[in-house]
Amino acid sequence: MTKYLYFDGSCGIAGDMTVAALLDLGARREKLQQVLESLKLDGVHYHISQKSSYSIFGCDFDVHLLQKTDSHEEEYLMNAHHHEHRHHEHRHLSDVYEIIDRGKMSERARLLAKKIFEIVAQAEAKAHGVKVEDVHFHEVGALDSIVDIVSVAVLIDDLGIENCIVTGLNEGHGFVTCQHGSLPVPVPAVLNIAEKYGLILRPTSVEGEMVTPTGIAVVAALKTDAKLPPAYKILKSGVGLGKRDFGRANFLRVQIIEDVADEKQIFVIESNIDYTSA
Repeated sequence: MTKYLYFDGSCGIAGDMTVAALLDLGARREKLQQVLESLKLDGVHYHISQKSSYSIFGCDFDVHLLQKTDSHEEEYLMNAHHHEHRHHEHRHLSDVYEIIDRGKMSERARLLAKKIFEIVAQAEAKAHGVKVEDVHFHEVGALDSIVDIVSVAVLIDDLGIENCIVTGLNEGHGFVTCQHGSLPVPVPAVLNIAEKYGLILRPTSVEGEMVTPTGIAVVAALKTDAKLPPAYKILKSGVGLGKRDFGRANFLRVQIIEDVADEKQIFVIESNIDYTSA
């Protein structure tokens, strides 16, 4: 019998939703607190609480920044050629790695955090036609995403489950406003990650962005299987609430499941014996 993490993408996915779902699943918040404190990020605070989204109860993970932006979640990713005069407000991928390296976490968590960031950076680099090393992370959004991505990596490591099932992600439609103007949903970075890692997107009638680049990068880094076992037992489930109001419950469910033998299956063992002695 094998244990899996199963990401139910029926309401899409975002970084903060994933952190909240993993905490609700039982990953240790004390361990998370120690790691985030070791990053020494000035002006960054987070709050963990229990709330409801259209009567669905779950965990909420909210990162507070002194200069929080209300625009598109991924606005921190900029084309270097368009913002040469604002270097002091941006970080390169190497700068983000330096912040992750100073955190006191396991090597598995550190490598996973870097892998998720690299997946996002590669997708944005392709979207904007620049090299990965030329992708700039906006100061405010970079801090927000560092907290989300490092938190996911630490909590995944704490749960200690290697196998991860992602059957697909539901996505909205329409346009979102970001630094580059209005972009169609799915946004280019999400499309690039879905294409590269073979992740299934399912269009829905919801207007707006249900899948963020950070969210899809997380499952791209974790996915080991695309199908559920024929029969499985749910050992535990966690609910992480989203921040966007789609007119219905917005939450991510993550489950710990274990495959089991299907009791309805009958196995027949046959053998031909050609020579026997009386």
